[in-house]
Amino acid sequence: MPKLAANVSVLFPQLEFLERFAAAARVGFRFVEYQFPYAWPAGEVARRAREAGVEVVLHNLPAGDLAKGERGIACLPGRAHEFREGVERAIEYARVAACPRLNCIAGLAPQDAAHFAQLVENVRYAARRLGEVGIQLLIEPINTRSVPGFFLTGSRQALDVLNAAGEGNALLQYDIFHMQVMEGDLAHSIERLLPRIGHMQLADVPGRHEPGSGEINFEFLLAHIDALGYAGWMGCEYNPRGDTVEGLKWARAYLS
Repeated sequence: MPKLAANVSVLFPQLEFLERFAAAARVGFRFVEYQFPYAWPAGEVARRAREAGVEVVLHNLPAGDLAKGERGIACLPGRAHEFREGVERAIEYARVAACPRLNCIAGLAPQDAAHFAQLVENVRYAARRLGEVGIQLLIEPINTRSVPGFFLTGSRQALDVLNAAGEGNALLQYDIFHMQVMEGDLAHSIERLLPRIGHMQLADVPGRHEPGSGEINFEFLLAHIDALGYAGWMGCEYNPRGDTVEGLKWARAYLS
């Protein structure tokens, strides 16, 4: 069965961030992920996860100034020095929490050769640098309905970036929600892409809520992913429609 990881950046929204690790453990999660931990001291984030008895499996690289609307800087020419500084900051947080993988957010940009080349350069750099400390790099396509103007929008484009970077330490983060919006054909796509997938996430479409709230047949899809032999984690990165615990009925078989 897929190993479920609670994304504590979005689950348990009624709680302060640092309290969510214990909440995830109480409902049966043994693994967690989060988006951007940088507003809290690295040691404190790691301590809360450790005390809750959960394993951190993923977080993002710094993604620019989110308050100003930035959604990543990896594809932006002129920001390479800032990107590299962000890699070092992310390593600090990942190492203290024993987090084995980091996700790179491409950014908002036109679909042109200059931004593609910059993304490839930064992915190559980050994959090599993270490889030196035993951490895996991921890149994630994001749908243009949720994030208009995002540069990296599909699995084919992501593979083009990975192939151009040429680094074995860089893999695809496959978010089922984003890929259903952009591409559909989930079962076949996941089977085809599985050798390049390093991490997966889920949410239902259209509302980005828990499985069973929308159009995706998760009972079939999760069984299919299991049958394919996927041995990684499945991050629960969705916005609960109501009470988080009540909405986790779908996950009981995976958390038992």
